[in-house]
Amino acid sequence: MISSSKSNALYLAIDQGGHASRAIVFDGLGHQIARAEVAITTATPKPDWVEHEAGEMLDSVRQAIATVIQQAGVRGKKIRAAGLATQRASMVCWDKLSGEPLSAVISWQDRRHQAWLAQLAPKQKFIHRHTGLMLSPHYGGSKIRWCLDHLVEVQQALENGRLTIGPLASYLAFKLLRQTPLLADPANASRTQLWNIEQHDWDPALLALYQIPGDILPPASFSHQHFGDIEIAGQCIPLTVITGDQSAALFGWGEPQPDTAYINIGTGAFVQRTTTAPLHADALLSSVVYRDERGACYTLEGTVNGAARALQWLARREGIEHLEQQLSSWMEEITQPPLFLNGVAGLAAPYWAADFDSRFIGAGGASARAVAVAESIAFLLQRIMEESERYLPPASRLRVSGGLAGLTPLCQRLADLSGKPVVRPKTLEATARGLAYLCAGQPDIWPVEAEETFTPRKATPLIQRYFDWRAKLEKGLSETGGVKAGYTRGSGPAAL
Repeated sequence: MISSSKSNALYLAIDQGGHASRAIVFDGLGHQIARAEVAITTATPKPDWVEHEAGEMLDSVRQAIATVIQQAGVRGKKIRAAGLATQRASMVCWDKLSGEPLSAVISWQDRRHQAWLAQLAPKQKFIHRHTGLMLSPHYGGSKIRWCLDHLVEVQQALENGRLTIGPLASYLAFKLLRQTPLLADPANASRTQLWNIEQHDWDPALLALYQIPGDILPPASFSHQHFGDIEIAGQCIPLTVITGDQSAALFGWGEPQPDTAYINIGTGAFVQRTTTAPLHADALLSSVVYRDERGACYTLEGTVNGAARALQWLARREGIEHLEQQLSSWMEEITQPPLFLNGVAGLAAPYWAADFDSRFIGAGGASARAVAVAESIAFLLQRIMEESERYLPPASRLRVSGGLAGLTPLCQRLADLSGKPVVRPKTLEATARGLAYLCAGQPDIWPVEAEETFTPRKATPLIQRYFDWRAKLEKGLSETGGVKAGYTRGSGPAAL
């Protein structure tokens, strides 16, 4: 039970995402009180480069916090604690004395140093065992190496003993908190690919492999502790939770259930199943999502890099305005779209081909190609779920969140492909709600607003397209050398 004093308390969730910084105030029962959002700019100055201006991002976070506190009015004085979630593999360099940024915020989507990273391929199994991650330019290690190799300001700060490089969350905590702490929480630090998932600290062997000095990285912390205080709008709010965006999303409905697959579909898409210890699967990720003095929570995870980003890529290529607003009706109307082999931003789990060329197979106009891109997201998610069930018991249900979960036809396709009910809550922003749950001390009661359940239907044509898509994707991968997990024609959807 949650006490009346806690239900009257408010909690501030700060969610820094790929398109905007959000600040949302919740009460102790998970009800949203106020919300503010400030858009950020994304730059792609070169192929495979994706970055944000660090000062603009920091200002957007501060503005969102100030606005939401103003919106909360008198009730805003009851904010007891705040939590911060960021994109896990995004990183930045800064001067630890002046606090000035020495680089852009290099996004998790960025692959600028993949050519350098290729030399570590013989160490893939070693890296996977120590970090739970596949060797990938999306993670922070190669980005840190690039900054050390190419940015004069970073090199000078290193020489002068003033350099810090770390996850975006570490930079924001340093700049937002009165105490200017240097720290790295487990969920974000682990996405550097320099963090030992079992020892919960920077790994000397990995640092040596990437040739990165350990003293430029922020010290290890828990996910939940008193990190410092945000002073804003005449208030002093303790920051007590720092974690990754997908990590926080796992807690959006309260304590995660082991028989549920949690799917968050935004710029990228992520499938998570909880485990009590790191579970090293050949082609999936083992992630730490939360750790305090009592223990840690882990997940077996698969990622789809090209979710909303793939739709944005298509909209630019085809000149389609307001694509996402039209997509739902197109998915209802178009029953035989082409297939789309989705390598936008790199093909991730369970295949891991960073430079896989996206392509359409079959004819169709712009609307049909949009449906094909949307179906490719569902197909990749289904493929990840199949792979996870090589290591875990089959999930009883899927819980979806994130912006693209608002596409009803996409949710129905997930149900039809998986043969499992798909549960969609009224509120799709799971990250902020999960932060509030953690800030509130993980209360026993965390009510969920109205939910909609999509029941699996017999969908033979869709499942046949899935098998055709999978066969063509794996044939294409045989030409690029991506990881191919175990596959037999009998695995996957059983409704054929």
